[in-house]
Amino acid sequence: MVGQPRRCRTGMTNSETSSSEVTEQERLFSIAFDLPDDIAAYAPAPAEKIWAAKTEVKMEVEVRNIPFYVKSIAYGDIVRVRVDHDRRELVFDEFVAESGNSTLRILLKDQSVVSELQSVLRMHGCDWEIDANEVLLAVDVPATGDFRALSTALDELHEAGLIGVQEAAISNRHR
Repeated sequence: MVGQPRRCRTGMTNSETSSSEVTEQERLFSIAFDLPDDIAAYAPAPAEKIWAAKTEVKMEVEVRNIPFYVKSIAYGDIVRVRVDHDRRELVFDEFVAESGNSTLRILLKDQSVVSELQSVLRMHGCDWEIDANEVLLAVDVPATGDFRALSTALDELHEAGLIGVQEAAISNRHR
C-alpha cells in the first residue's frame, strides 16, 4: 500500500501532513508490524501498519510515522522488511538502526488537559498522532529534544491523574 502517513506536527490536527521530511515525490509503503498477544489484546488489530520510505539498501526502510502500539521503534528508525506472500504485504523483519528519536504513548484520562498537553509537546518540539477515539497519542520526541525536561513536565500531568505515559522506544540519546 502506498500513501501518506497520518501525522500531526506541532499542533496540526487530524490527517494533515506537514513534515518537511515527507515530500510529495516520496513514495511511502505500509509495513505490517505483528503485535505480541498482550498488546494485540487491546489494539484494534493484531498488526499495526506503519508508513515507511525506501532507503538505498534493498528491503530496508525508514519509518515515517509514529507507532501507536509497536514497541522499540521510533520515527526515522531504519528497519528491515520481508515480503509475506500469503498476506500479500511487507512485514517487519528486524530493527537495523535508530534515528535518535524516541516514542512515547500518552493516554488522555481527562479531556480538559488536551490544550495544556499540546502546549507542552509543542514547547519541546514534539510531533504526535492521535488515535480515532482521541484518547491515545503517539508522540515523537526529536533526537535534539530535552527528554528529561519533557519527562518532568509530563510527570506533573501524570501525578495530577490527567494522563498516563508509557515509554515505547527510548533512543540512546535520551537515556
